[in-house]
Amino acid sequence: MLQSIILQAPAKVNYRLDVIARRPDGYHELRMIMQRVNLCDQVSLKLVDGNEIKVSCGREGVPDGEGNIAWKAARALLDLAGQPSGVEIAIQKNIPVAAGLGGGSSDCAAVLLGLNELLGLGLSCEQLMEIGVKLGADVPFFVFQQTALAEGIGEKLTPLTGLPPAWVVLVNPNLPVSTAWVYKNLQLTQRERLATIPDSFEDVASICRVLSNDLESVTIPAFPVISEIKDELIALGACCSLMSGSGPTVFGLFDNEATARAAGEALRGNNDWFVAVVETV
Repeated sequence: MLQSIILQAPAKVNYRLDVIARRPDGYHELRMIMQRVNLCDQVSLKLVDGNEIKVSCGREGVPDGEGNIAWKAARALLDLAGQPSGVEIAIQKNIPVAAGLGGGSSDCAAVLLGLNELLGLGLSCEQLMEIGVKLGADVPFFVFQQTALAEGIGEKLTPLTGLPPAWVVLVNPNLPVSTAWVYKNLQLTQRERLATIPDSFEDVASICRVLSNDLESVTIPAFPVISEIKDELIALGACCSLMSGSGPTVFGLFDNEATARAAGEALRGNNDWFVAVVETV
C-alpha cells in the first residue's frame, strides 16, 4: 500500500461569476464558469504512525496548523477511515495567497484526493465533493477536475466540454483581498434575467463574449490598479481581460503563445507584480 503521494493542485480562473442572491445561511447563490490553469501548488502527503496531522508551508498568510484548510481535509478523511494513522502534509506554494485563484481550495482538494487513495477509502468523486463543500465552496470544483458551470454556492457542477484551449496571463498586484470582505460589501442589483450561457464555444473570442464578474463592482473601486491591469493586458494583445474570483488577480486570454509570452515579459519588466503565463487545462 502506498505510504506517500505528491499531487499538483492547479489554480482556477472564473470566466464568469454571477451573484444571484444572498442566502439565509450567509452564503450567496452563484453561477460561475470555472476553468483550471496549469499554475500549480505541489502537495506532498505521507502517512505516519500515530494520529497527528502536520501541515508545513512556510508561506506568509498560510497557517501551518489547524487553521489550514488542508489540515481540516486530512482530519475529515482520517476520521472517516477509522484507523489510527497520521499524515504529514507539505505544501509548496506557487499560487499567490488570497488572490482569487482558489489556491487554498485546490490544496484542500488535493489532500482529499490523495488521502482517499493512500487510505484505500474508495470514496467516489461525489462523496469527496460532499465532504469538500463543508470545507470551502470552491473545493468541489477542484475535486471534480473538469471545466464546469458551477451553481448553488459552487457545489452544483455541470461539465463544460469542448471549450477551446487558451493562453492565460495572470497578473497579481500583490494586494491580498478578503473574499468575505468583498461579498459583505457587494450590493446586489435586481436582474431581469441571467445572460444565457452558450452550449458551445468555438474559439477564444467566443469565451470573451461571456466574460463577466459581479465582484468587480466591489474590488475595483477599492483597488483601481485592477482596472489598470485589465487595460494593460488589452493593450498588450489580450482578446479580453477580467478579474478572477474576488480578486485582485487579473487574467488576460490570448489565442496564441507568442503574444501571451510577450505580454508577460512586458508586465514583469515594469512592476513588482506577480506575473505568470499559463495554459488552460
